[in-house]
Amino acid sequence: MLTPDEWAIVALSLQVGGVAMLATLPIAFALAWILARTVFPGKVVLDGLIHLPLVVPPVVTGWLLLLAFAPGGPIGGWLESWFGVSVLFRWTGAAIAAGVMALPLMVRAMRLSIEAVDRRLEGTARTLGASRWRVFRTITLPLSVPGVLAGAVLGFARSIGEFGATITFVSNVPGQTRTLPLAIYSALQQPGGDAMVLRLSAISVALSLAALILSELLARRAGRGLHVL
Repeated sequence: MLTPDEWAIVALSLQVGGVAMLATLPIAFALAWILARTVFPGKVVLDGLIHLPLVVPPVVTGWLLLLAFAPGGPIGGWLESWFGVSVLFRWTGAAIAAGVMALPLMVRAMRLSIEAVDRRLEGTARTLGASRWRVFRTITLPLSVPGVLAGAVLGFARSIGEFGATITFVSNVPGQTRTLPLAIYSALQQPGGDAMVLRLSAISVALSLAALILSELLARRAGRGLHVL
């Protein structure tokens, strides 16, 4: 059985992962649509920048976030002067780090889903007088929804497992930024923390496996739907 402190860690992890996924979802979909449906100079560069967090060390991503959101940084200074808020050492900062690290996976899954939509269906609707917005709303979006949801679930799974960027950006603060990976790391440093590591690791594996299975089921549903069409 988990202790009350461990339940609080699990709840914080779900909160951070959920907020990160929901906040990143519209950004990821917009970027996926741009990459799937438009051609412009520098598209390869944009694609590379989006996927950069997958290949650079997470601590580098966390350090760049720290520079951006520090009180003297371009974003942190603006937040402090206009709203009097700071995301450093807070769960909101952990959600930002998790969202940045999850973004590439979400964009990739959503882009594949959008690209799988038959362009002939969209072209036929346009020849029948439908506007671009109506084609997007009635054809592109409904057909790509299962893939979009799969990407969102995959992003959630990545968010609750985020470690390197989070600890670099917002540190390891109990009750604020100590999510499951950070709590496991902390327990490993403590004598007699093996039991806590085992319990939290089991929860982490269960959550991640459930998210991956759901993402796969959604992706298969998207594939079947497009195959029927």
